[in-house]
Amino acid sequence: MSATAGEAEGQSGPAERLGLRPGMVVQELGWDEDCDEDLRRAIEEHTGNDLVDEDYDEVVDAVILWWREDDGDLVDALVDTKPDLTDGGVIWLLTPKVGRDGYVEASDISESAPTAGLATTTSKSVAPDWLGTRLATPKSRQR
Repeated sequence: MSATAGEAEGQSGPAERLGLRPGMVVQELGWDEDCDEDLRRAIEEHTGNDLVDEDYDEVVDAVILWWREDDGDLVDALVDTKPDLTDGGVIWLLTPKVGRDGYVEASDISESAPTAGLATTTSKSVAPDWLGTRLATPKSRQR
């Protein structure tokens, strides 16, 4: 089912389930050939903006970080995404689901997030092969 068909039936599309809204600027990091193109397209259609990359030099409303087990140090990657976020912005850490190549243990995420100064708020299926974990600056650290 396409995102449009789901929305027509009263179901939210994948971008809406990620809490993204029209007009938002979303930065995409960690793209590779295994990324879900339908999800990427749905985000662009819903926000009305192309996804921006690491060369974008303005603040963004959200970051989509595709991450696989062998991509390096997750804490470093998360810390590197934070300066690009506007106040109240969120990071969606997208990892392969259990049994898929590059699967990341949930414990790795739950240990890395606080070290990077982030709180894990929710996890959900975002695409057939990808799980999304929403990370945000804890309320006590927001100004």
